[in-house]
Amino acid sequence: MSATAMSGESSSSSATAAEEETAACCDCCGLVEECTPAYEARVRERYGGRWICGLCGEAVEEELLRSAPISADEALARHATFCRAFRSAAPPAPLDNADHLIAALRHLLRRSLDSPRLVRSTPSSPGRPTRTNNRAAASSSSAAALARSESCFTTLAG
Repeated sequence: MSATAMSGESSSSSATAAEEETAACCDCCGLVEECTPAYEARVRERYGGRWICGLCGEAVEEELLRSAPISADEALARHATFCRAFRSAAPPAPLDNADHLIAALRHLLRRSLDSPRLVRSTPSSPGRPTRTNNRAAASSSSAAALARSESCFTTLAG
């Protein structure tokens, strides 16, 4: 099949899928995801009528592997209990989960940008071996490239 025919089919099927998406709320953590009714039905079938997001599904699978032989319902009940305890211990969530997620990522990014960086005198990975005179020429050209002779604001204003 040609690439244009395949792309035409995929774009029409994606347009149909986008029209059918519904919002589903996780029964454990409360995260709202957009998904198709077919996907939602498969997840509900897998977890006994409860809709579980992907992250909670992974946690339930991990609980099944980690614990003594227990049923999927027991692992799901343990994870749901953990989520309820975590949500009750946390400060009240904002009205929109997306806003809370964005605020948490903003906090993480600011914290990582504000943390001091380790300054190394040598590179962490070895470079290509070069001759001494090529290395001197390369270091002088990189220093010249980084040197600034005047402010760029006067150029922009004029």
